[in-house]
This record gives sequence, structure tokens and C-alpha cells, in this order.
Amino acid sequence: MDCVFCNIIAGKEPAEIIYEDEKVISFLDIRPINFGHALVIPKKHYENFLAVPGDEMNAVSNITQKIAEGVNKGLGCDGFNIIANNGKAAGQTVFHFHFHIIPRYNTDRFNYRPKLKSYDIGSMKEFAEKIRIAVNK
Repeated sequence: MDCVFCNIIAGKEPAEIIYEDEKVISFLDIRPINFGHALVIPKKHYENFLAVPGDEMNAVSNITQKIAEGVNKGLGCDGFNIIANNGKAAGQTVFHFHFHIIPRYNTDRFNYRPKLKSYDIGSMKEFAEKIRIAVNK
């Protein structure tokens, strides 16, 4: 397996490291939506959000919050998005779980406002029931 993020962790690929500890590393995205767009990843390779064990996810989440605060304060942005794409259909291109922290500005012209749907009468209950059943298995 040739994973660009694993190569960054191993020092085989260059990266602008923001933060690193024994479980988590954060670095700038080389193809940012806005400058300062950061990634936060577990050092162990997990393909997606669902594969990351709870203790590792806690570490990644805590550092994501810390980096988001740094992005917000350090860049003086008007807001930020935290995004995790999971699966090809969701836009995941590097299959090593990661959070994106994207600084946002009122004038950045990045439109991340999806077209929202409305449930048909009774279908909300049906969707909720399907999820409840899967959660409780």
C-alpha cells in the first residue's frame, strides 16, 4: 500500500507540519480551498471514520479542536469548516482518515451550502427506524 499520508508520517514526503504527537499529526493541505487549510490525521493508518478506534478518535478530535482554534485565531478568519469525506461517493481521495479544517472568509466565494431536501410525509420516521435498527444491532 502506498499512502501519501503514511509517507508524510514516515518523513518520506515533504509536508508543512503544524502539530505532531505520538498519535496525531497535522499539516497544511497542498491543494487548499483557502490558504491555511489544514489536515488532522491519526498516525496509524485507518481507511475512514468508521475504522478509527474510539481512543484514537478522541485524540484526533481533541487535536482537531486545537488546530481549528489555531486556524481561527492565527489567520483571523470569519469562520471555518471541519469536514471528513468518507468513501469515494463523499469525495474522499486519500483513503487514510483525516479531518479538513478550512478557514472561511465572508468574501471567499467558496460555496459549501448544499441543496437541502424535505422528507415526504411519514418517510422521516422510516429513515430514523432504519438507522435505529442498525445502531442497536
